[in-house]
Amino acid sequence: MQFQEAILDYGGQPITKQMVLSVLQDYKRPFDKISELVKQGILTPVKSGIFVPGPKLLMAKPEPFLLANHLYGPSYVSMEAALAYWGLIPELVYEISSVTTRHNKTYATAAGRFSYTHLPLPYYVFGIQQVALSKKQTAMIASPEKALCDKIITSAGIQLRSIKQSREFLIDDLRIDEQMLHNLNNSEIATWIEAAPKKDSIAMLVKTLKTFR
Repeated sequence: MQFQEAILDYGGQPITKQMVLSVLQDYKRPFDKISELVKQGILTPVKSGIFVPGPKLLMAKPEPFLLANHLYGPSYVSMEAALAYWGLIPELVYEISSVTTRHNKTYATAAGRFSYTHLPLPYYVFGIQQVALSKKQTAMIASPEKALCDKIITSAGIQLRSIKQSREFLIDDLRIDEQMLHNLNNSEIATWIEAAPKKDSIAMLVKTLKTFR
């Protein structure tokens, strides 16, 4: 069976080196074959040991959010990328931003740019959702509430000290629609305060969101 046919079983997933080697198990020099597949445009490397379908491979590609989960983990998509996904901010996002328990990291790849920002446990585990991106693809993404908290926490120089300042940050700087802010689960955010970095800012966010009720 041709490689292009056999690899279709993994359609829509990031293609790992282990997947490729399992397809090439009958080859005496599989790593040479992998290099050949890359040169032929059948596989495109995005990180050591991880590939996506190349331009010559007619196969479903992994969604960027799913790829982000696989490139560096544990991690979940958050901040601007998640805020845009949930429709809270109007901007198009050209970098997939994620949160991780590991060190900060950035990858500039053939499949896009991916950044990872460290946040500590136990705060890290709150508000993560497993979201179906397509029939065969699911990714770990911050809830709208967690993505907003993560944005506040990871933004240098942002300290929410008053309701007026917080409203300006949410509406003028982030350009979040007031109805969207009204729909956020304020009670859930309140349960994260004690574990959160920038506790005072998250507490002020909770107070501010009450003004949109």
